[in-house]
Amino acid sequence: MLTLVWSEFGRRVEENGSMGTDHGAAGVGFIMGTRASGRMIGEFPGLAKLDPAGNLRATSDFRAVYSSLLEQWLGADAAAIIPGAAKFGRPRVVK
Repeated sequence: MLTLVWSEFGRRVEENGSMGTDHGAAGVGFIMGTRASGRMIGEFPGLAKLDPAGNLRATSDFRAVYSSLLEQWLGADAAAIIPGAAKFGRPRVVK
């Protein structure tokens, strides 16, 4: 069993005028299940080096994760589905 949960947006670090945070970039994803590799993909971006818009910096590309799932779990050719898939690394997501 394998499940991917992905957030399409992150949150800004700085508090807004209503004491909350605005939508930002660098969302989070989780791959769970008995066949998940159980490792972190990318690295913690830290709060010291935000992008010019005040967002956390993404440390992995969702297309690399999708390509890995297509190939390692579904046995499909990622290049036939994801444009430019050849240029993305393939993190190990399935054990």
